[in-house]
Amino acid sequence: MRRMRCCETHSLGKFKTSLRENVLGSPKELMKLSVPSLVYAVQNNMAFLALSNLDAAVYQVTYQLKIPCTALCTVLMLNRTLSKLQWVSVFMLCGGVTLVQWKPAQATKVVVEQNPLLGFGAIAIAVLCSGFAGVYFEKVLKSSDTSLWVRNIQMYLSGIVVTLVGVYLSDGDEIKEKGFFYGYTYYVWFVIFLASVGGLYTSVVVKYTDNIMKGFSAAAAIVLSTIASVMLFGLQITFTFALGTLLVCVSIYLYGLPRQDTTSIQEGERASKERVIGV
Repeated sequence: MRRMRCCETHSLGKFKTSLRENVLGSPKELMKLSVPSLVYAVQNNMAFLALSNLDAAVYQVTYQLKIPCTALCTVLMLNRTLSKLQWVSVFMLCGGVTLVQWKPAQATKVVVEQNPLLGFGAIAIAVLCSGFAGVYFEKVLKSSDTSLWVRNIQMYLSGIVVTLVGVYLSDGDEIKEKGFFYGYTYYVWFVIFLASVGGLYTSVVVKYTDNIMKGFSAAAAIVLSTIASVMLFGLQITFTFALGTLLVCVSIYLYGLPRQDTTSIQEGERASKERVIGV
């Protein structure tokens, strides 16, 4: 029991030391993690702008381009290679998620003036921001031995600053009048808690796998949440949903297949050629 308490005290002390060195004593590290925070903030605003200027169906289809964009950023920024089968699975996942989320546009009595050109420009920026920020954060996580929790604190501190500036610029007067936490019910706090847990889970996935696998897990979550909606709220299964689910499942299976190691094959071929030349 004493040994366990000693280990816990030692781990807590080590964490506090790491926190002091990397957060309070290292503004350079904070600036490094402020990059993905700022890019994520831009992404969210661009996604909202795109949704305001595009039909929901068009938005859903185009926004799924973030999946192959993330794969491309992974190849370019982390110097990784994907097999042809993995590239096929990435685009198959993109199509599957699109079909799962597909809902035909319905007529509405409210006429909203939209600018499709602005919408497509915003969605392109959002897609690029999504791919870049995710891969950048993965590169920072895996390029040092700094604790995952410390990296999360660094990122969320800079994210809080960025989002607070945006909130006060857009709704500063209303916040001064009603208070910052006006309208925060127990349900809102519960959603915030779930979002926080989801963010930590995403960091763990990125740390020990990669951003592409994060996209696959997010796609699986979409399918599972839709199935839960069928069971809880009586949502009807459509052909497009069934087809999309099949594509998502197949793409996850294909991406997870072990890649063939061709180095031993090439070495064997080289050795056999040398033996033939020697003869």
